Amino acid sequence: MPLSTPAARKHIHTRDISLKGYHREDGLWDIEAHMTDIKTYDIENRWRNGIKAGEPIHEMWVRLTIDDNFMVKDVEAVTDNSPFEMCPRITEAYEQLVGIRIGRGWRRAIAEKVKGIKGCTHITELLSPLATVSFQTLMGNMRKTAQQQAEANKQVKPLVINTCHAWAEDSEVVKMHLPDFYTGD
Repeated sequence: MPLSTPAARKHIHTRDISLKGYHREDGLWDIEAHMTDIKTYDIENRWRNGIKAGEPIHEMWVRLTIDDNFMVKDVEAVTDNSPFEMCPRITEAYEQLVGIRIGRGWRRAIAEKVKGIKGCTHITELLSPLATVSFQTLMGNMRKTAQQQAEANKQVKPLVINTCHAWAEDSEVVKMHLPDFYTGD
């Protein structure tokens, strides 16, 4: 159900974010984000000779390539549109995320490596939803792996356990899909 319609208003700004997950032929996963900021009015800008209404003031892309264990194998960041000439120069900083695992400590690693003056606010903001989309993209694979782990080694708790309310160790979902790890009544 969409939001209710408030009082009369004038559209000023749109931020569009598209997040997509892909399984690659080599077994790795690409998780991509594309973000644009668009104003409904012209903006003065010396570097770009102005930015017309409807043109992106910001347009950034980020791709995380990860393995089945959420380890970042490669990062590519691109700035196609920005308000300042120097903005695209920082994209290589995101390569510092290679070798970091998405999961516990992900936000701390982002803060250490690319937050603030070490990166681009807009690209950095995309890293949290990219982490979420990585879990959504690998979920089917995670279920399969968890079931295989459970069958092979009853002692190893599958990664998906306690990642959210539905996968809580005392939830009906765990009771149904991973009964050996169910702790409820």
